[in-house]
Amino acid sequence: MAQRRMFSKKIVETDFFMEMSPTAKLLYFYLNMSADDDGFVGNPKTIKLISGATDDDLKILIAKQFIIPFDSGVIVIKDWKIHNYIRNDRYNETQYLEEKKQLVIAENGTYSKVGIPGVIPTVSTGKDRLGKDRLGKSNNTMSDKSDDVIPYSQIISYLNEKTGRSFRTTEAHKRFIKARWNEDYKLDDFKKVVDNKVADWTGKTINGQPAEKYLQPSTLFGTKFDNYLNQAPMHQEQAQPYDDLGLPF
Repeated sequence: MAQRRMFSKKIVETDFFMEMSPTAKLLYFYLNMSADDDGFVGNPKTIKLISGATDDDLKILIAKQFIIPFDSGVIVIKDWKIHNYIRNDRYNETQYLEEKKQLVIAENGTYSKVGIPGVIPTVSTGKDRLGKDRLGKSNNTMSDKSDDVIPYSQIISYLNEKTGRSFRTTEAHKRFIKARWNEDYKLDDFKKVVDNKVADWTGKTINGQPAEKYLQPSTLFGTKFDNYLNQAPMHQEQAQPYDDLGLPF
């Protein structure tokens, strides 16, 4: 296995990366240094302990999609091929072949998991299937509404990015997201709801309390989701009290 490991400024000098805690960033570097030539790490929990990071740091890396987890406990560095180019005469294929078969690779070198919306490769996307066997997936894969096709982490990460909060992808939050997803709303719809209500509620108050506290999954992704999605732009003055926030209670 090649021992030299590189890091791309396109990844580690972005605002999105730098917003993480120092321990989460350190864990990311440790995982990269411990990865095999395909970017896989078989003992992420051990690396977490070695680096002094916490379970939350590992969860943050997953939520922000810097690493991709597998049911086996193995993880892969999403942007591995952006960071590293390993010559053929130095390259040793990963031992985690079953996990590798679950991945597709985009033209820019990023890994994605098979079954996540927008990453199943077709002739028009320019994405190549990893592994020797074919996908064998029908178009029904994208419409079965199973947990494998719902981008929970992307939705929660976007909400956190826009609100400065640190919501986790808990089962409670996933239930709200799944309910709306099963009504045929898509990722862009969730983002628009977040954008609409951040613009709507920022700086506002209700009963003397900041309206921003309602910028949370249970409110945004509840039964008034469609109203939030299709609301007209708000023009009220900042910090003006609300008589009706359109809340679900």
